[in-house]
Amino acid sequence: MDTDNALLARDILAHATDIVALTGAGISTASGIPDFRGPEGVWTKDPHAEMLSTYDTWVSQPDVRRAAWRSRVERRIFDVAPNPGHHALVTLERRGTLDLLVTQNIDGLHQRAGNSADLVVEIHGSARDAVCLRCGDRGPIEAVLDRVRDGEEDPHCRRVIDGALCGGLMKSATISFGQSLVAADLERAQRAAARCEVLLAVGSTLSVYPVAGLVPLAHAQGAQIIIVNGSPTALDDLATVRVDGDITETLPFVVG
Repeated sequence: MDTDNALLARDILAHATDIVALTGAGISTASGIPDFRGPEGVWTKDPHAEMLSTYDTWVSQPDVRRAAWRSRVERRIFDVAPNPGHHALVTLERRGTLDLLVTQNIDGLHQRAGNSADLVVEIHGSARDAVCLRCGDRGPIEAVLDRVRDGEEDPHCRRVIDGALCGGLMKSATISFGQSLVAADLERAQRAAARCEVLLAVGSTLSVYPVAGLVPLAHAQGAQIIIVNGSPTALDDLATVRVDGDITETLPFVVG
């Protein structure tokens, strides 16, 4: 850990009353969830896997859907637990200085750590829910995974509307490439970034827009920018202070 920079970041957070946190995959890697765009990321190592994450592929290729549902059953991603990095952001909320937590992650670990769902914007959706692409019915994904375990390879919606079975494709409630972000979520995040004193970016390469655009937006309005990450980001030049190191160690120290 870069102690001098960590101490500076700690002082900034200690005196701030309006903080927006932006988190990426790097905050969850210590919990056993691999990142995507880092040096050892899933998509860095296998660009083909990124291509298969598009909305059009999900809709048009049943084989991809079947493989994805099987993978979700086998990986048991919901067995993972929050790590000290997640808990550090709960500390900010309990102090009353965290205005909003915008996460690019879909794992729900911020809420499991103790952050209020009302303060968390899951800008890329949630892997803990499933949604029908036809009627929009949404519920816990475990109910759909139980159907896959029982032999249903490509689950479709079982909702009955006006006496007829919907039958639409089911998908995790995540935002895939080719899907639009939820406009209200993005607008809420942008409003918060535009008024905050400090934007704290953790575990993100800050290369995916429009979410990465929160950093220059906050910077342009006079906010101080703290970046905590294990490798360089695309927006390091905007940082008031950048803290390198293991997020599970550096973030708790920076938060204090």
